[in-house]
Amino acid sequence: LQVLVVVGLAAALAGPYVDVSRSQTVEETVLVVDGSASMATESGGATRFDRALAAARESTSGTNSVVFAGGDVEVVLRDGGPSDVAATLDGLSVTGAPGDLGTAISQAASVAGEDARIVVVSDFAGGSGWADAVRSARARGLLVELRQFAGGGADNVGVVDRSFSGTNVTLWVKNYGEEAATRTLSLGDQRRELDLAPDAVERVTLAVPAGGGRATLSPGDSFAVDDAAYLAAPDEPTVDVLLLTNDRDRYLATALSVIPQVRLTVDAPPTTVSADYDVIVYSDANAERLLRGSVDAGRDALERGGGVAVVAQRDPPDAYGDLLLVSPGGVGTNPSIGRVATDELTRDLDFPPPESYLTGSLRSGEALVRTADGTPLVATDTRGPGRVLYYGYVPDGDTFRYYYQYPVFWKRAVFYLAGREPLASLNRASGTSLRFGNETRVSTPAGSVTARAVRLDRVGYYATGDRRVGVSLYSEPESDVAAETLSARSDGTGAVAHESESRVPRPLTWVVALVA
Repeated sequence: LQVLVVVGLAAALAGPYVDVSRSQTVEETVLVVDGSASMATESGGATRFDRALAAARESTSGTNSVVFAGGDVEVVLRDGGPSDVAATLDGLSVTGAPGDLGTAISQAASVAGEDARIVVVSDFAGGSGWADAVRSARARGLLVELRQFAGGGADNVGVVDRSFSGTNVTLWVKNYGEEAATRTLSLGDQRRELDLAPDAVERVTLAVPAGGGRATLSPGDSFAVDDAAYLAAPDEPTVDVLLLTNDRDRYLATALSVIPQVRLTVDAPPTTVSADYDVIVYSDANAERLLRGSVDAGRDALERGGGVAVVAQRDPPDAYGDLLLVSPGGVGTNPSIGRVATDELTRDLDFPPPESYLTGSLRSGEALVRTADGTPLVATDTRGPGRVLYYGYVPDGDTFRYYYQYPVFWKRAVFYLAGREPLASLNRASGTSLRFGNETRVSTPAGSVTARAVRLDRVGYYATGDRRVGVSLYSEPESDVAAETLSARSDGTGAVAHESESRVPRPLTWVVALVA
């Protein structure tokens, strides 16, 4: 027995070991689950995402973390057991947004311990930006397993982009298949037949119906997410604008008339305003001829949720009252422009110094553009459900009206005053966010939430009160769902997808010492 003990201790000091597969030495696993839109591609009655989740459930170890790569990258589980992983995976669903698999793998590497294993379940479609993250993780000595689920998608034809002009939308439709395809694009009662060669792109312009609608491609294919574009639009697309003036400013009238959605009426006081206008603009009105009823019409427009714009003049009529946001103090000349606030009305616009302007202090609201001495040049205020705009350039000294940005400003002003958003603002690409000034209840395709920011991870409609936003997948890389197989990659990233089966030594020193 003493001899055997001595032999056992000597054997222990010699460092005995056995060869085992590397996966058998792993005690910690970090699962990276791809939930981007392309994972919704169907084949054989199941989606790529369903197959990926099934594989992820079988890849657990003693300690596990889960990183989800949907519209955003999120660590949804830290240091949980197999049962925790199962519960976490049951709560995940594929999104309708582009994903960032590379960021998810990098996040997994930061979560993983020294001897951890990273298991990535994905279709690896939509580009190869993930490859650098894989190489970086492996350079740290981490075991990275890539498991690909890329069935279906060879027949995909999808809507990949859009643009808006007035009340029209132009949709880009692309054929990703290797064979020619025929599709019918429908929106309301409009139909367009498309014959698409392989890798061809067609542009189709359609009128957006009042209230919006769903543009669909038929027949559908294995990737249904990009077969539809959810379009939101105001229930009343036309904005009725009244310009009340005794000295018509042709620059202002032209800027208002060229807006496709605007139906402009120009009238001179004294006049009776009998129609219900969405926006009333007062410019160079004669104080002796401006009727009280004409001003009351502006107040009525505010009560209906519309707007009033008051253009500065040398002697503003007292009848304006609080509709004039600036307390007039006379006419100034040749100021310099001071602070310009960050606002949708003034975004990317250059306001030149006026030759003459109405001096004074702000009565109420917010000044968006000021002169160097603090006088407001552009100001806004809210009155109940309506909105008021002050434009401080005096017409005969208005240098801004000669700028090409002048019509852009008035287009934004009209939409702001009418409470209408342009179609480009009401229609978003998935993967972006809606932000609010305070906690807001939002109806989403996945249910209702209350938050100050909502991630647009699902395609469909998002609604807050009377505002509805259409969200669709507009992403060429994400619609390119026919992924290259990992074994065909020339950079070698996929060639070691099964390195977990490589043989590594497992030390037996403590076992032999214990026996001795």
